[in-house]
Amino acid sequence: MMFHGPRKYSIAHCTTGQYEGRKMILDADIEKAVDWLRDNAEDAAKSRAYRIYLEEYRKSLKAMIMAEHKDKPVSAQEREAYSDERYIQHLDILRIAVEEDEKKRFLRMAAEAKIEAWRSLSANHRAVKL
Repeated sequence: MMFHGPRKYSIAHCTTGQYEGRKMILDADIEKAVDWLRDNAEDAAKSRAYRIYLEEYRKSLKAMIMAEHKDKPVSAQEREAYSDERYIQHLDILRIAVEEDEKKRFLRMAAEAKIEAWRSLSANHRAVKL
């Protein structure tokens, strides 16, 4: 098996053998993925915390709105809370927070998957060299 090119590749570009024609993951791409994970960790944590806060506050908001209708049965209090404009607005804000948190989660997963693929390719390459 012949490998050509400088060590800038995670697995050198292959021109013959088992890896011929396959795309390789550059070391620079892995460095970018690791840097991105590190640089975005704080923002991702804040997004997650905000989402969880909004999910928990939804319960408090429902209880506060229900308390405004103590003269009604519990089922009617719940209906009033769910139809209250404050609750509906809160759900809109929660939807945006969930969307942002999930987007960041999927981007983290993509970066982690790239790193894991690089690890697998590197391990396979080392095994072939032995």
